[in-house]
Amino acid sequence: MIETRTLTDGGQTAEEIAAELVAFLEPAQHTLHIAIYDVRLPGPVGDTVRDALRAAHARGVKVRIAYNADDVRRIPVPPPPRTDPDILGAVGVPVKPIPGEPDLMHHKFVVRDGDAVWTGSTNWTLDSWTREENVIVRVLGDRGVAGQFEHVFRDLWERGKVQDSGSFSPPPGAIRPWFCPGRGEQLAHRIASAIGQSRRRVRIASPVLTSGPILGTLNEVLAEGRVDVQGVCDATQIGEVFQQWEAQGASNWKAPLLHRALAVFHGKRSTPYRPGAVHDYMHAKVTVCDDLVFCGSFNLSRSGEMNAENVLEIKDAALAEQLAGYIDGVRARYAAMP
Repeated sequence: MIETRTLTDGGQTAEEIAAELVAFLEPAQHTLHIAIYDVRLPGPVGDTVRDALRAAHARGVKVRIAYNADDVRRIPVPPPPRTDPDILGAVGVPVKPIPGEPDLMHHKFVVRDGDAVWTGSTNWTLDSWTREENVIVRVLGDRGVAGQFEHVFRDLWERGKVQDSGSFSPPPGAIRPWFCPGRGEQLAHRIASAIGQSRRRVRIASPVLTSGPILGTLNEVLAEGRVDVQGVCDATQIGEVFQQWEAQGASNWKAPLLHRALAVFHGKRSTPYRPGAVHDYMHAKVTVCDDLVFCGSFNLSRSGEMNAENVLEIKDAALAEQLAGYIDGVRARYAAMP
């Protein structure tokens, strides 16, 4: 069974999302394996989540938390937030930093008892839960899908590094997990292929859009004009991408492709990153191609292919309709890209 929760800027409270997360954690009887990029939950909301994890630990559940420990020498665009290890240490369960070398540990998933998964684009922060567009996906009662996430978690935990994680091909099914960086390039080509094969609609929500295969196919589909294509991005981060490309030069060949693709995108003017500023990004990462959905932590970007990421490929007409409507609704809130 698949359950989704979509978030919008100002559309829900942190208390609501904390309650949903706690409701997912509380039934655990054996294991809670958590891989999370960013955790910053001060005050009563954080206490609620910590209490649920402590209670699980106290009744004998094996709780383990892996988190991103970014290399301070690298400054991605935008610079990532950094989890305070003391916050996780206060839970009283084993935690493990996964160095962001060569790229980020960008997962946001929980595996419960080897048969349920909480995943999507949503970090565990107050801003993520209240000021960002995000999607939460819960897969319940599917030991095959959960087993693939367990595989990735064990690899990260035992090896302690992002490099080569997810280097396996899950079997096709109604719900097919993809993992980066091991299958990052294949995932980008799979999404590009689905866009190219669409006959009715393509809907995209992604903060940035820099993957070469996806940009190339999207431009081809737009030039042919046979499919309804619409999208929403983060306008501030897109501007930073163009600045970075111009400064570095190596990827600037993609600039004309991105310019043309943005003709069908609207963009959120989020607050530029700076320490202490609100994080109000357009952060949802969903692609809908007819009745096929790709949803997870993966930006449609070259760097996303190299981070530790996960995506669920789901063939479900009702879910595709729901998430296409969500993307259209978010898009309608923001102005067209210049």
